[in-house]
Amino acid sequence: MKIDWRAEYLRLLDGRRTGLPDLEAVRREGFPLERRLTEANLREAEAELGITFPVEYREHLLRRGNPERGFKQLWRGPRGWGWYGDTGTNYDLLNEPFPHPDSYRAYDEELDEREPPREEAEAWEEWDCEGGVLQERKTAGAVYLQEGGCGFSTLLVVTGPHRGEMWFDGRATCDQILPLRWAGRPVSFGEWVERGMSLSPW
Repeated sequence: MKIDWRAEYLRLLDGRRTGLPDLEAVRREGFPLERRLTEANLREAEAELGITFPVEYREHLLRRGNPERGFKQLWRGPRGWGWYGDTGTNYDLLNEPFPHPDSYRAYDEELDEREPPREEAEAWEEWDCEGGVLQERKTAGAVYLQEGGCGFSTLLVVTGPHRGEMWFDGRATCDQILPLRWAGRPVSFGEWVERGMSLSPW
């Protein structure tokens, strides 16, 4: 069956939450960012999001609370539990396993090779939407936990074999998603915090 890539891309984009909270709702309901999160808070958030937070991240929220700065705060806003100001995470894909780049590299290259001429507007739009679906799925199972500016972001993987690891989304320039590393190996959330939240994938 032929896939309607435009429809699929638009469907996936609905999984993102755009913009900041409604200021009127904040004035009416109070500022919802909680420095301290309880076990009940986390269980409610996990149930709603359909995931279980990695152990180190969970313990950080319980023992040290939400950060004042450094990475995005978990909160319960007008649309439910999520991360304050987050526009990158696809909440509809959050419970799917995070894919290692090796799993889609061949498809990515094959897709590039069959780009139609832009003069073929309908075919090109279909191809572009197929590419959009692939790009959206590259960060399934991950939270955009820290914005780095210039289109760079740090991801916390919450599902799949790489759960608990920190990855770097550098697609804005190098078109790659890479694990953050320390001593030649991927780092966990706890190690990332301990190292000052500024590790490099290179």
